[in-house]
This record gives sequence, C-alpha cells and structure tokens, in this order.
Amino acid sequence: MNIEQARFNMIEQQIRPWDVLDTDILDLLMVVKRENFVPEACKNLAFVDTEIPLPGGNAMLTPKLEARIVQDVQVKKHETVLLVGAGTGYVAALLAHRARQVTAVEIDPALKALAEKNLAANGVSNVTVALGNGAQGWTNGAPFDVIVFTGALPVLPEGVLQQVKTGGRILAIIGESPVMSAHLITRTGDNGYDTKKLFETDVKPLLSAVTPSHFTF
Repeated sequence: MNIEQARFNMIEQQIRPWDVLDTDILDLLMVVKRENFVPEACKNLAFVDTEIPLPGGNAMLTPKLEARIVQDVQVKKHETVLLVGAGTGYVAALLAHRARQVTAVEIDPALKALAEKNLAANGVSNVTVALGNGAQGWTNGAPFDVIVFTGALPVLPEGVLQQVKTGGRILAIIGESPVMSAHLITRTGDNGYDTKKLFETDVKPLLSAVTPSHFTF
C-alpha cells in the first residue's frame, strides 16, 4: 500500500467533502500520522471511512469525524484542552499540535497505556493522560479553554458547563443512537452559553455516561 497516496485519498475523498476546509487542519492530517495510532491488528484500516474497534468495547472515530471535531473547536496556541476519552491518543495528538496543553482522561487502563505509548513514540509532549471517569468532566486543571468529548452523551452534565472559561468551547455529541447531534457550546459569560448544532452523527456512547431518567421527558 502506498501510504501517502492512501492518506491523500482519505483527506480528499472523506474529509474535505465533510466540510473540513481549514487548510491548517488538512495540513495537520499530513503531519500527524494516523497509522501510528491505529492498533497493530487494524493497520490496514488506518485510512478507511470506518470506526476501528478498541479494547473495552471502545472505538476510534471515523477520520472525517476526528478532523471535523478538531476543526470546529478552533483551538488556539495559548489554550488548554480537556479531552474526555483518550482512545489511542490520535485526537489528543491533533489537538496538542494546536494547543498549549491537553489533558486527556481515559477510563480504560489499557487504552491509557496505549495512548501514552503512542504519544511518546510520536514526539507529542504536551499531553497528560489521566486515568479516570471524565463523563462529568474533570475538575483537575479546570476551567479549560476547550472541552471535547469523543463519545456520545445522553445529555450534557450541568457541571461541565462550569469547567470551561468564558469564551471557551465545549464540543459534545449529544443524544442516543441512532439520533445524535454534535453541539458546540460557547460560554459567553458567567451564566451565558451559546449553543450551535454542527451536524448529525451516530457514535458509541461514552462509557459510564450518566443516563437521565426517561420519566422526566
């Protein structure tokens, strides 16, 4: 397989048509080698438009979804990022190239170890991988400039809203399969939030996400 041709095809045929048009993001996808973050048994799927299975029932998001998330949160060089769901470390690496510091929280010990190994092997030094449950956010290091959830949430926990700075953004995929939407929530003041629906999708739920009682609807 011609890896660079496969990467080019992934960008042009999957990612760009999904409204990822920011040239800095497209260039970043050439720099951060996705195949280095894909589990050994799935290397042949590194550039395919599919979720890749991970330990503990988790999955890598599709390339177009990863790229769209990183584009839409618009991380700046001085900002700190909380990533809930480290996975293999790939999204953390993409965000780290744009941010000052990334805290990636991972509930699965095997994935935490894999993410740390992959990040170190690829020279990414501004990511801290913490073992824990980030479904309610993460108070250590809060407030953050940007918070990204890589798994779906039935609802966004109230506490997460307080963990982002004024001017900061939260990107969360909210809903239950098969109907989920990615939302970008920008904090506009002490109690002010602006929510923008970005796109519809269907991804695996975040492990240990709090499910609301359906009685309340």
